[in-house]
Amino acid sequence: MKTLLETIEVKPPGEVKASVIWLHGLGADGHDFLPIVRELNLPDQAGIRFVFPHAPHIPVTINGGMRMRAWYDVYSVDFGATQDEKGIRQSEQQLMALIENELALGVAAESILLVGFSQGGAIVLHSGLRYPKKLASIISLSSYLPLASQLAEEAHITNQNTPLLMMHGTQDPVIPIHLAEQSLSILQKLGYQVDWRHYDMPHSVHPQQIRELRDWMVRILNVKAPD
Repeated sequence: MKTLLETIEVKPPGEVKASVIWLHGLGADGHDFLPIVRELNLPDQAGIRFVFPHAPHIPVTINGGMRMRAWYDVYSVDFGATQDEKGIRQSEQQLMALIENELALGVAAESILLVGFSQGGAIVLHSGLRYPKKLASIISLSSYLPLASQLAEEAHITNQNTPLLMMHGTQDPVIPIHLAEQSLSILQKLGYQVDWRHYDMPHSVHPQQIRELRDWMVRILNVKAPD
């Protein structure tokens, strides 16, 4: 049995009916998006458990080899250049283990949403489209599709029609929006239906974006939105 990543969990007051696995960005940890649970204001009756894993500590080349929490190494500011395939695939396996853990806890795969910011968004896109069981949704925030040239061969048909949401800032200096748009184009050419949204913001999260995330989750899970 694989050792699971350490996580922070926010459980609903009653029965767990769905799960959101939310991956943080480079240098952050699972606490980074913990406050968003309250901000989303999702109804208690939706029974959503939030799972915020901590990425492992690894040396990151672009930051002088400093060890920090990261889902994979970054070699340069050119994200389309040589990528840390080994690290990306290790994180893929770690995320899939977290999904399998939710299944073991009684949550159906079709009630699991994957969300990720920046590096975390790259991993949920990469992994979710390769996962062999139907997921509820895959949501990428301020991110891009890694190992894009290999997706056509490796994607699993089961998640071909899974609702995909990509959100990005027009002023993002870390992952410029054109990189996300390139990923969007690749996904669309492969037949994926992607809901694309952009905001006047840098590499961050916008209040409007949070409201739209809430509406998206409520619709995907078919629960009544809070007043």
